[in-house]
Amino acid sequence: VQLQASGGGLVQPGGSLRLSCAASGSIFSRNDMGWYRQAPGKQRELVATITSGSSTNYADSVKGRFTISRDNAKNTVYLQMNSLKPEDTAVYYCYAKDPYGSYWGQGTQVTVSS
Repeated sequence: VQLQASGGGLVQPGGSLRLSCAASGSIFSRNDMGWYRQAPGKQRELVATITSGSSTNYADSVKGRFTISRDNAKNTVYLQMNSLKPEDTAVYYCYAKDPYGSYWGQGTQVTVSS
């Protein structure tokens, strides 16, 4: 499975970004997908996940601000991030899990700063 993440960038506090992750090499609709992030000096942490059945789960720190969704026709998972805070600054990684293993994308930088 190959994962290509995009959409990161620099945004002011309170702003919004949408991350995208395009997947190939597997039957996307059967994959559980997710986003994780890693800030400098910190461990990688879960941000949000979405199952093949579109059940979602969020870290407490992003609930009500972030929304994960998927478009199986486009083999793409999205992370809509609203009301961004400086503490959301991190490299965001796309994640996929299928019956054969777990896979990571290359990461996209999100920086929230004025």
